[in-house]
Amino acid sequence: MERYDAPPSADDFEAATKLFEVLVTDLAAPQTGELAHHELEELLEERGRDLLRQLLQDHLDLRERREREAAATRRPHVLGPDGLPRPRLETGHGRLLATVFGTVTVSRCAWRRLDASNVHPADAVLSLPRGRHSHGLARLAVQAATRMSYDAAHEAIVRRCGRVLGKRRLAGLLVEAACDIDSFYGAKVFEPCTDSTVLVLSADGKGIVMRPEALREVTRQAAAKRQHTFRTRLAAGEKSARKRMATLGAVYDAEPAPRRPHDVITPPGGFADGHIRRPGPVARNKWLSGSVEHDAEHVVAQVFDHAHARDPGHRRPWVVLVDGARHQLDLIQAEARLHHIDVHIVIDIIHVLEKLWSAAWCFHRPGDQSAEDWVATHALAILNGDAAEVADTLQAQADQAELTSDQRLGVDTCVRYLRGNNDFLHYDQALAAGWPIATGIIEGAARHLIADRLDIGGARWGLAGAEAVLNLRAVTANGDLDAYWRHHITAEHRRLYPTDQAQYQLTA
Repeated sequence: MERYDAPPSADDFEAATKLFEVLVTDLAAPQTGELAHHELEELLEERGRDLLRQLLQDHLDLRERREREAAATRRPHVLGPDGLPRPRLETGHGRLLATVFGTVTVSRCAWRRLDASNVHPADAVLSLPRGRHSHGLARLAVQAATRMSYDAAHEAIVRRCGRVLGKRRLAGLLVEAACDIDSFYGAKVFEPCTDSTVLVLSADGKGIVMRPEALREVTRQAAAKRQHTFRTRLAAGEKSARKRMATLGAVYDAEPAPRRPHDVITPPGGFADGHIRRPGPVARNKWLSGSVEHDAEHVVAQVFDHAHARDPGHRRPWVVLVDGARHQLDLIQAEARLHHIDVHIVIDIIHVLEKLWSAAWCFHRPGDQSAEDWVATHALAILNGDAAEVADTLQAQADQAELTSDQRLGVDTCVRYLRGNNDFLHYDQALAAGWPIATGIIEGAARHLIADRLDIGGARWGLAGAEAVLNLRAVTANGDLDAYWRHHITAEHRRLYPTDQAQYQLTA
């Protein structure tokens, strides 16, 4: 739309000016001088929001007047998205817009044709949203509702902006706000790295409590058939069948940091004086993603696609950190074959230590401090690349102690784990190459992205809402919310105004 250059007059902002003058008068009144500072804050917060809302309303009214006068002076030629002209002009078509300052009315000209829908060129100029709620209010909803419950987020928004939206609409805004995340990351250019920089991939899963209709079919059927022992609680070993598994993925860069086993595990007896541990590799350029709607195969494919975007020539070492779940390993190996890339799969050392501690209590009494040295000895051997020998030693020790099947359960579990994953326990090679050997990044992501928001007490999620919150929290954790929001607004404008209605050319 061509700008109409009529200068604004004092009357155009008369309503806002009056509000400001009244506010200044009230602040100068003697009785206001007796207010405490927090009472002044409350007064200015409420009255200031009214003033800002009126300023926005006056500005919108000024734009409507300019558009109307410009159309009367220089008749524009308006085409609709269907390419057909709209010759008839009607003024005063209004729509409500809920903003961070309150609700205003946007009046604008409508261009009409009998056999087609109306065209409002000012909507494109203002880039108005599809619904009533502004992009600023939608972003505020995203920032609040991805950090706290819907009830708390709704209360915070109402306290700041007034009653501009309901709780159900708040949830809908988040779903709409998350629709462009895939395209945003698909177009993002990442910081280049040297060929020696390690490219680290990781994936993990965590359950989210869902409403019955949002469960996967197998889980829903299991829940329908399940008969619990007790009416008011679950018995030992029983599961509620209320969760749907979400899969998380992470990709990050790390400069190699060679270490030795003693830099990871403190040896029995501790270190000699003056010993300095070598630091491990530091993660940078972290990217987190996840999905509860799609299965693990989809998320693992996303992780590999993202890693490929960082290293399309496959010149860097690719290290995949996992917890040893067989299904996860199968997906990673299949995806590596699909991308024709040799990956180095490393089992998380923390999971190995947990198995060792379970085995330790088969040979030690509860609270026995010597168990710590026992675990450290075997852990150092595993870090030296001797996982198979440790498994043989543990089995022989259990046989020699003549433990019963129940007493040696922890040992047998540890032995099976070490032998079954021996191909992925070459920690001696990983430490020498300077690779990370722990899944702290993805474990932290599971806690931050899911547990801190989606796993709060009493929450029961629908599929669309859980997916939106999970993905928006990932965008925020990646530090990309500002850039993503600009991308989202641009994409939304193109969807709503494909011809941009910039064809609103004023003609003589």
